Amino acid sequence: MRQYILLWIPLIIFLISGCQEDKPAKFNIKEYLSLATPGQISPSQEQLEMLKNYMPDQVFEAAPSINNRNYWDEIAQSPQGKAYLAKANNYIEQAPEVPISDEIYRRANKEGNRQIYKPRYYRTMTRLEHFILGECIENKGRFLPQIETYLQAILEMKSWIHPNHDNDTNDVLEGKSVEIDLGSRRFGSDLALANALLSDKLSKETQKEVQTQLQRRIIDPYFNTTSGAVKYHLKWFLGESNWNSVCTSGAVFVTITTSTDAEERLKAVATALNGMKLYLNGFGDDGYCSEGAGYWGYGFGHYLYLAQILHDYTAGSIDLFEFDNPKKLANVANFPFRYQITENVCAPFSDGVSKVHDDGGFASKMVSRKYNASLPPYKLTKFGVDSYSACFQLIEWEYEKKERVYEASAITAPASNELESHTAFEDFGMVISRGSQKVPLSIAIKAGHNKENHNHMDVGTYTIVLGNDIMTGDIGAPSYTAGAFSDENPARSSWGHPVPKIGNNLQAPGKEYSGEITSTFFSKEMDRVVMDIKKAYDLPALSSLIRTMENEKTELGTITITDEFSLAEPSDFGIALMTLNEYEILNENTVLLKTPNQILKAEVFSEEGDLIITDEQVPVKSLREGGPAYRIGVDFKAPLSKGAIKVKFSPV
Repeated sequence: MRQYILLWIPLIIFLISGCQEDKPAKFNIKEYLSLATPGQISPSQEQLEMLKNYMPDQVFEAAPSINNRNYWDEIAQSPQGKAYLAKANNYIEQAPEVPISDEIYRRANKEGNRQIYKPRYYRTMTRLEHFILGECIENKGRFLPQIETYLQAILEMKSWIHPNHDNDTNDVLEGKSVEIDLGSRRFGSDLALANALLSDKLSKETQKEVQTQLQRRIIDPYFNTTSGAVKYHLKWFLGESNWNSVCTSGAVFVTITTSTDAEERLKAVATALNGMKLYLNGFGDDGYCSEGAGYWGYGFGHYLYLAQILHDYTAGSIDLFEFDNPKKLANVANFPFRYQITENVCAPFSDGVSKVHDDGGFASKMVSRKYNASLPPYKLTKFGVDSYSACFQLIEWEYEKKERVYEASAITAPASNELESHTAFEDFGMVISRGSQKVPLSIAIKAGHNKENHNHMDVGTYTIVLGNDIMTGDIGAPSYTAGAFSDENPARSSWGHPVPKIGNNLQAPGKEYSGEITSTFFSKEMDRVVMDIKKAYDLPALSSLIRTMENEKTELGTITITDEFSLAEPSDFGIALMTLNEYEILNENTVLLKTPNQILKAEVFSEEGDLIITDEQVPVKSLREGGPAYRIGVDFKAPLSKGAIKVKFSPV
């Protein structure tokens, strides 16, 4: 037996060495980024030369065309394919809801009213995607008339962008400009997918017009924008928010799928790599996403989508799943789990949401596959509009069908799915202190700065949770209507946050207006966070402003927030308790905050002067967290140059 094994060894060595030789070399992203022209997204000549050797000669194939029946018949026999086809059948009689009228477009632009156009856009795209993939699955021609109808409707649209993303004079609608936004990149991706998968099933006229408009509306604007050749008003390609990854992934998909120009395909990928460096700069090295958990799923989901298609296109050479910092990417993937205050509840800081969970969508599944990351369990009710686009669905089918598992980052999520007693995101100055009681009393509190993504003027803001109920603190974002993004919007300014107000002075906008956590202490019995928030105010007379949070975890628990200040001259000074819940002002020092499940008592104290409590409704018609919201002001009755206000929160 031993001699037979010895005979096999040379063959085994040959096979292994052969596999190693066939394995593509890994593209060195760190070296590539070092060759970038400072301050430019457009690639340098050195970058193009480096990348050229890793690019295939042909266009990208998101999936085999409809004519590859072995591929599509296998999907047709799968439970997932049958379910998808059933949904496509449910849509087949429905007409496209675009183009919308110029009147509605202009009204939506002026009012910022998304409800009169956005659902129509996304319903149209969702149906078209189901028709395209449904026809590929079934191959009977039943969906082709609707596909032609929908494609023509989209081609006839004067503008593919969301109306509220056009400028005040509606230049895109008027044909004076062509720009890429969150909507146009999805329209472009759908049309590119139709041409690629259905090819000769579509009329030659439609195929040609789709190609022409993709060049005009997506490919050319992408290069004109990122190179600076044309000055557009949408600057997403320079940003660190979800816009960058979403728009970039769409522009790249369209270009590498449809462009017959190898130089264009090369330049698109090269530009995207530079752009994704900027996008990832929006996260802390510890994974913190200042946009909040909701935009994490949208933005990072599209980043992972881009990572997957570039991985597939270059046979695994380009690895955006690690990029130039594998540890940071793993931390970003684990952000939603670590961001929880308690299970399924997080702080609605910036324009974030208070519910973080595994929605079963693309981002959720990809971070689990690639980084061993966990998201909080949640009973799925419905997908968001971008949880599963057709492009995402093709990737998902590949994972389901072949059970492909690519090599994940060496840095993975903790084995335990239990939340730690505290989490500190040091890069942005945000701490979560979790109670250990039977009904835990917990808090998330942040320093940060006033130019974060989807920024609010909120240095020092916090959210307090009792059990699973948010009792007080940050009220979240105003709904996206006209004026929602104004720094003066009461829900966005510091007036609508649980932070100090000094005379008539609120916090100022800008990265320089910031807070700094100066010390922390964490133990089983008590957590303490001290932050200096003086720099958040453009107020020369303000000598110091220190906010201290203490979470005592013994018995029922107590959270105390103390604001100490000193001024060069006397001034009015006060803080605010913010809530979306019922409340009762018992006396000049006590407020009860109530939900159907919990009651939290807030007691206010000061040794320097008498306090007065006054309440008012936040004058914002619609908040993303619901509402109405209330501001319960706690102010000194007389001006002071030095003092402190302490608020003690305790369960009842």
